[in-house]
Amino acid sequence: MKFILLVSLALISSVGCTRTYITTPTQPTNTTQTDTTNKIAKIEFRVTGNAQSVRVRYSNERDGLVQTTSTLPFFSSFTSTSDNLFLSLEVTPISFSQITQFPFLSAQIFVNGDLFREATSTDFFLYTISVNGTWRK
Repeated sequence: MKFILLVSLALISSVGCTRTYITTPTQPTNTTQTDTTNKIAKIEFRVTGNAQSVRVRYSNERDGLVQTTSTLPFFSSFTSTSDNLFLSLEVTPISFSQITQFPFLSAQIFVNGDLFREATSTDFFLYTISVNGTWRK
């Protein structure tokens, strides 16, 4: 008896579902999605080498031009949501050790982990090396 009742209910409910309704939108849907994680750029300034100390000058959005004296390696980073940034990094060796036979100095700017600009020096002269450029998304 239960079986017949279930079958008859299934037949009745399937007979009532013969119409298909298709609703069309009155305006297009917005497919533009804003992904805020792609808009943040991580800028890194890296200075490496075998100089005993260096004078580093770099620029960032928050502090403007920053100058510091440091031992190596030197790292500094910041994040930005700007569409383009002028980035600059200058490094001047102050001294090398007397036992240094092969001097080396490297200044690098990385954006989101990718090398953006780089300069190197391999002499004992205390010349400034610099890198700069405008990074665009």
